[in-house]
Amino acid sequence: MEEQGIIKERIFDYVKKYSLADLKKMNGGTLLFREGIFDSMAFIMLIDFIEENFGIQPGEEDLIEENFESVDAITNYILRKKGIPILNL
Repeated sequence: MEEQGIIKERIFDYVKKYSLADLKKMNGGTLLFREGIFDSMAFIMLIDFIEENFGIQPGEEDLIEENFESVDAITNYILRKKGIPILNL
């Protein structure tokens, strides 16, 4: 559970740092692209962030909306790739 919380916090911090929008109402389920928080360039930077910070190199098959649509989705994607059980927090 602790690692899941740390990963989620790091993703939130990253999104806040590189966001294109006001994040006052953002939560783990906020849809980053549909709500204009991220654009395609921010997505590329996000992939670089994941590779550098979590040691994960997303394959072509991983580059689907469901894996990156929200902070929760990104956190769960990282946990799955690292083989860490996903807990409902």
